[in-house]
Amino acid sequence: MSDQPARVLVVEDETAIADTLLYALRSEGYAASHCGLGREALERLRDEGADVVVLDVGLPDLGGFEVCRQLRTFSQVPVIFLTARNDEFDRVLGLELGADDYVTKPFSPREMVARVRARLRRGAGTAASPPTVAAVGWRSCGRFAIDEEGRRIRYQDALLDLTRYEYALLAALLQRPGAILSRAQLMERGWDHASDSTDRTVDTHVKTLRAKLRAAGAQEDPIRTHRGVGYALEL
Repeated sequence: MSDQPARVLVVEDETAIADTLLYALRSEGYAASHCGLGREALERLRDEGADVVVLDVGLPDLGGFEVCRQLRTFSQVPVIFLTARNDEFDRVLGLELGADDYVTKPFSPREMVARVRARLRRGAGTAASPPTVAAVGWRSCGRFAIDEEGRRIRYQDALLDLTRYEYALLAALLQRPGAILSRAQLMERGWDHASDSTDRTVDTHVKTLRAKLRAAGAQEDPIRTHRGVGYALEL
């Protein structure tokens, strides 16, 4: 494990908000830096990289959604969107573009630090060498293995890089393999608050999960759609 502090890039054009975030992150020991333009952020991320990006949606040059779209062509760094808009359409669009989290203004700096810490923790788990299925904490489920305490899931020996909600959805399906779970049941089992999601965002997470499973070697889609009913997981 590196002794260097985690690098957090804050991309925010409002100076007061950026300063508050930088102070909160640096107080927790992170190497936080700032830029106010989308194009500048893309250049810095190509040249220097980062461990987490806090990205404002309403930037004056390139919008945050466009920055994220371009970023995903060369990096899978975790992205936390920061925005004054809380519309379902914006949340869904951000997730479809590859964002890992979504925070609306006004927000608590302590909450943002906690979300950054959570993303770094999950990233560290992904980078580590995956344990064997027999390792303590792992439970085998057909082609899957799940470590519920560590909030990690493997597919055919590949450790999946899952967002919070992707993990929650897949873990819920793994609890009852073969059973059809409605979108409402998946939200109830996987989300802390019902307001965090809608039917459409569940579908979005299923879509991104399927892509990650294909990347992990799935020849056939293990997540079955039962139209008008819900989803089931075939082991």
